[in-house]
Amino acid sequence: MQNFTTLIVDMLKKEKLFASQGGPVILAQIENEYGNVMSSYGDAGKVYIDWCANMADSLHIGVPWLMCQQTDAPEPMIETCNGFYCDSYTPKNPTSPKMWTENWTGWFKSWGGKDPFRTAEDLAYSVARFFQTGGTFQNYYMYHGGTNFGRTAGGPYITTSYDYNAPLDEYGNLNQPKWGHLKQLHSVLKSMEKTLTYGNISTLDFGSSVTATTYATEEASSCFLGNANESSDATVNFRDVDYVVPAWSVSILPDCKTVAFNTAKVNVQTSVMVKKPNEAYPSSLEWMWRSEMTHDTIVRGKGQVVAQQIVDQKEMANDTSDYLWYMTSVKLGKDDPVWSDNMTLRVNGSGQILHAYVNGKYLGSQWGKYNVFNYVFEKEVKLSPGLNKIALLSATVGFQNYGPMFDLTQAGVPGPVEIVGRKGDETIIKDLSSNKWSYKIGLNGMNNEIFNPDCKNVKWSSQNVPVNRNMTWYKASFKAPLGTDPVVVDLQGLGKGEAWINGHSIGRYWPSFIADEEGCSNDVCDYRGSYDGDKCASNCGQPTQRYYHVPRSFLDKDVNTIVLFEEFSGNPWLVNFQTVVVGSACGTVSEGNTVGLSCHGRPISGVRFASFGNPQGVCGAFEKASCDSVTDGVAIVESQCVGKESCSLQVSQDWFGSPSCVDAPVNKFAVEVTC
Repeated sequence: MQNFTTLIVDMLKKEKLFASQGGPVILAQIENEYGNVMSSYGDAGKVYIDWCANMADSLHIGVPWLMCQQTDAPEPMIETCNGFYCDSYTPKNPTSPKMWTENWTGWFKSWGGKDPFRTAEDLAYSVARFFQTGGTFQNYYMYHGGTNFGRTAGGPYITTSYDYNAPLDEYGNLNQPKWGHLKQLHSVLKSMEKTLTYGNISTLDFGSSVTATTYATEEASSCFLGNANESSDATVNFRDVDYVVPAWSVSILPDCKTVAFNTAKVNVQTSVMVKKPNEAYPSSLEWMWRSEMTHDTIVRGKGQVVAQQIVDQKEMANDTSDYLWYMTSVKLGKDDPVWSDNMTLRVNGSGQILHAYVNGKYLGSQWGKYNVFNYVFEKEVKLSPGLNKIALLSATVGFQNYGPMFDLTQAGVPGPVEIVGRKGDETIIKDLSSNKWSYKIGLNGMNNEIFNPDCKNVKWSSQNVPVNRNMTWYKASFKAPLGTDPVVVDLQGLGKGEAWINGHSIGRYWPSFIADEEGCSNDVCDYRGSYDGDKCASNCGQPTQRYYHVPRSFLDKDVNTIVLFEEFSGNPWLVNFQTVVVGSACGTVSEGNTVGLSCHGRPISGVRFASFGNPQGVCGAFEKASCDSVTDGVAIVESQCVGKESCSLQVSQDWFGSPSCVDAPVNKFAVEVTC
């Protein structure tokens, strides 16, 4: 660890990147969330964290070192907070600044899990609340979602997509309204930089979780009005002025007079992203195929290493492949105690994926799911008198990457592996764990890199392309979608495996793993109240991940190649390429505000809805209500927006007329345009 840390520090010093050298790096971190697991290591944990602090400090980088989630971090390390909320966090060291190193903008997705969603209102509330309560530094995790290309997904069972519902999505698109709402928030906070940095802090408690906080210098003051109540709006009389603060929101007054921003009032567009077919290659792909050659393993039991025991997959494969074959033989006679007409093969698995073969024939498969790492595979088996060949293929889906002693978590087939015979009420077990086992790392196709376009000595067949066949390779050519929009490949209909584009792995796929049926709601997501990864989730009963990111940097202008390894069984004829674009843009703002609408590089083609008064519903499902203006809002928006890439609308009665209910407390404008 010291060698690695020193190497990185020396690289930065050489390029003069630390702020102490005039560069942009103002902070450095050593260790990450070790405090959450330190107690599991007893006294050695404290010795280690002290060593970390001394080692980091000895490198003399000239900027502060941080330790995330490390309660009472050794000085001069600065303890910081990670989480959905850090407003109530206080560092143990009274001289340490209150810092938030990971504000979780959403949550990751696991195979079999739902799509997490964190609202823009709640995320903005968490940030404003943090700075209201004395916060000095806040960092998003993730600000830009991403993709776990190749075998980089951990967990295990974390999906290839790591979009994280971030302000910039997995493909680089603006995740609206989250991106725009946070941009407005930080613009307001930036305008208060001096008072937030140098001001004296005072707080006034109104009761019922309602507070006012003032940052004051001799020259100026800035204020926050916070309402942490989950259901009740509050009217606050502050400095002889009444302010309405919605539940679970913070109003920011840079001059302590005028509200410049409220976290619950979103005045930016909501973008609805859609998938468009590949216009450059509209016909279905023409597939070729070949089998994964398994005869040497499931029939001959031929491996690379032999051991008189069952070996952990991490130890044997050294993280060079997801796949490891475990092969052994067992000689049985009808006089063997275990022999019966009712025999099963029982394998204790590690919670990832197991495929079992006996005497060259497929017996069955089993796998776990996120946070359920251990299972018992047991299937009825027909053995023959004499020598019987058993081949077990273990497939990992990312390794454990957090928690105490996570490096000791077993992978593969920890065993025991047993033949179970039943004679009446008697059960006899023959343990094969101490047999001679042969091991083979990886699959033939992967080891030979047949997914690489430069691999020429491989025969593919275009005849009788099979579907729903496991251990099968597929290959096809395609043209890249036109334009510059992000590209995805729709793998609906496939089982599980890995995909390559022009030799680049775009990650593991598993569209046959269906998300939980329970836990989703059709109701509008209520941003009020504490967030967790299950709140406001969607996609119940659907493939956990259907679309997979294909960076345009992986694509050639002319002909491209996709190669699939299908581990389970699936239908490649359903595979197609699409682009991700803004399908429609919506805005909902109160009178006196401006709403901007943009199709992000494409023209606005039409207006689906426009109403000034008290429209109801959400983007994609707006409805007029009782107080709609008599003015034709659709015609006004069409005249200002259609044909343009973006437009801006000032919402006022001068433009949209007077709503029919003149006594409505607040007039609202809702609009949806198509792209």
